[in-house]
Amino acid sequence: MIALVNDDRHVINSVSSLLQAEGHVTQTYFDGATALSGLQATPPDVAVCDVSIPGLGGIELLRRLRHVTDMPVIFLTSTDSDIEELIGFRTGADDFIRRPVSSQLLVARINAILRRTQLCRAAVEAATPVIERGRLTMDPDRHACHWDGHPVTLPKSGFRLLQALAWKPGVILTYGALMDVIDEDAGRADKSAIYSRIKRLRKAFRAVDDGFEAIETLFGIGFRFNDT
Repeated sequence: MIALVNDDRHVINSVSSLLQAEGHVTQTYFDGATALSGLQATPPDVAVCDVSIPGLGGIELLRRLRHVTDMPVIFLTSTDSDIEELIGFRTGADDFIRRPVSSQLLVARINAILRRTQLCRAAVEAATPVIERGRLTMDPDRHACHWDGHPVTLPKSGFRLLQALAWKPGVILTYGALMDVIDEDAGRADKSAIYSRIKRLRKAFRAVDDGFEAIETLFGIGFRFNDT
């Protein structure tokens, strides 16, 4: 959804019709105070706002929004003030478009902001969450592992094994399941390969904690991680 904030109904109607023709849903506001409450209650994908609107004014509206949201805000205005544009960007505007502007360029710049926003959201959603299990902390995206706050250096396959075990503490992972985890060695992994990697894991942790016993062996079955 794209929100339009402008007290000029002609501008609102023409831009709204243009965006709707491109397949966008629009929501309109005619003053700053109404826009502030509406944008917070129903955040759009992007807000297109005039600088000179009744009530709060565009810059103040943006300033207040930036306290609670990082939604993209584009100023679409007839002002030719470089100072006003500079203040807008410093306040947190994502773009500043001066009218008159061609319909094709306006839509292209709005779509560019939407694409960047979608890419950022996709990157955040794709990020692997940090794992915290008792005294263990793992950050898969940074390949970082800590035990009681102390860094533990692990090879790629060992990190994967520990990540799989720690993801579901107390749950037994069989040798077969752990072989699948170290997929780069799947063609030649066997029980001895798993034992070897688990042994190296324990050694790495015991370098920072002599009493490390979080990885439990269930002979003939597999291993599990205890976070207690």
